[in-house]
Amino acid sequence: MSQPGSPGAPPPPRRLGVLVDGTPMPEADALSFWERFSDWMEEHRGDLAGFAAKEGFASVHPGVDGDKPVLRVSKSAGQQPYAPVRGDQPTGGPGGSPARHDGAAKPNRSATNPRNSRRKRPG
Repeated sequence: MSQPGSPGAPPPPRRLGVLVDGTPMPEADALSFWERFSDWMEEHRGDLAGFAAKEGFASVHPGVDGDKPVLRVSKSAGQQPYAPVRGDQPTGGPGGSPARHDGAAKPNRSATNPRNSRRKRPG
């Protein structure tokens, strides 16, 4: 029996898909579509609407179906903003406050901390 990757072994199944309004695109067409999508996104970073329009669609949304990357394409559904594919990431980008990500200085919380008060407690 042949091992995957050895001469004479069948090629591994492709892991990329395209759904047009929920209908799977034939594999050869899907692979070509993915290549065009990748090329477009290299030249026009984040411009999903531009790619969809170029291909004659109203929208294209990258996603994951199980462990398979898919492009969900529609002839009628409107384009949504580009968002992370993983479901465990917030749609606004990395977690935490913006100050953590843009190099801003830490806020001075010691002035508002009751433990830093110089008043004595009645006792």
